[in-house]
Amino acid sequence: MLASNLKSIVSDNVLHAKWLNTLSYMENAGAKKISASEHKENVNLIILKHAAEEHRHAYYLKKQIAKVDEALCKTYTNAELLSPNHTKYYLHALDIAVCRYLKAVFNLSGYDLKFAAYLFVTYAIEVRADELYPIYQAVLDEAKSKVNVKSIILEEEGHLEEMMNQLVGFSDDWEHHAAEVIKIEQALFDNWVAALAIELPLSV
Repeated sequence: MLASNLKSIVSDNVLHAKWLNTLSYMENAGAKKISASEHKENVNLIILKHAAEEHRHAYYLKKQIAKVDEALCKTYTNAELLSPNHTKYYLHALDIAVCRYLKAVFNLSGYDLKFAAYLFVTYAIEVRADELYPIYQAVLDEAKSKVNVKSIILEEEGHLEEMMNQLVGFSDDWEHHAAEVIKIEQALFDNWVAALAIELPLSV
């Protein structure tokens, strides 16, 4: 379903610009979430690197819009995003649901809860990115689009490995908990994709 949706999006300049802008918004929101999870003093290099790279992805995707139509999508207003309500709800809802899960399972609070949520939410997002961006790149290649996300694909693979290394240190049973978080993310993602489909010409 995602690949066929993306083919419809890439074939329409306005939809494609909004799609790039939507991805940019989500990368930017992710970067802000990472920064919000930081301890006031104990900030490690990986967190700084990750936040910086997510911000750069947001910038890179925003710049790609000019390859489609430089007049489009100057802001993150609802009119310039695809499925804005679902887009803005997705990461926030994932964060809240994961916090509830971790609080119940590990009895965490305060900074410990924030950091654990950062680990698991970011892991789920990186798993998603590892699936979504290659599908999008394949559609771009097929359409011979000037847009490309190859550099993001490489960095997201690195992020996923970094998150797994940190999760190993967090819990011996991290894979079980990560699988539960992935289920939460999958439901939210499915809702988001369904909402996207409603905006596409083929679904009318």
